Amino acid sequence: MIQRTSFREMECPIARSLEEVGEWWSILILRDAFHGLRRFEEFQSSLGVATNTLTRRLADLVEHGLLARRRYCEHPPRDEYVLTEKGRDFHPVLLAMLAWGNRHLADAVGPAVLATDAASGAVMDPIMVDRTTLKPLSPRDIRLVEGPGAGPEIRARIARSDAARAARAKQTAANQGTT
Repeated sequence: MIQRTSFREMECPIARSLEEVGEWWSILILRDAFHGLRRFEEFQSSLGVATNTLTRRLADLVEHGLLARRRYCEHPPRDEYVLTEKGRDFHPVLLAMLAWGNRHLADAVGPAVLATDAASGAVMDPIMVDRTTLKPLSPRDIRLVEGPGAGPEIRARIARSDAARAARAKQTAANQGTT
């Protein structure tokens, strides 16, 4: 069996997030938990996943604090899995994946799943916005900078990114000057 690389000790928040939810079954379990599924049998029925894989993924999500195990029956002992605050905070990631999948992977007929406003039923197109300004976020408007927890790995990555961005800007300016 191939040993998977662990991202647990990396500084990058994206890599560390993948350590906790990067396995596809985990993301699908979280999706189903947002749709109200809580019990092992419900997840297994929805996903068609092998019991040993589901057991492992649920245990990982509990260990990482995205789900909590809660006893709902004493005899026989049965537990359900409920989203924690950390798990609920994953919802925007799922919506972003839904929007991306609908935009780039839908069949010719159209998306299989749409996000709609719960009150009005109007179809929604999820986007990310800045919490303060409510301005939609796009790659050209965002620059990642070192945070207070940045170490050498992050500083080096940001320096490389800044250098590449500056080189592209310089090249673009030079190309515009020659036309």
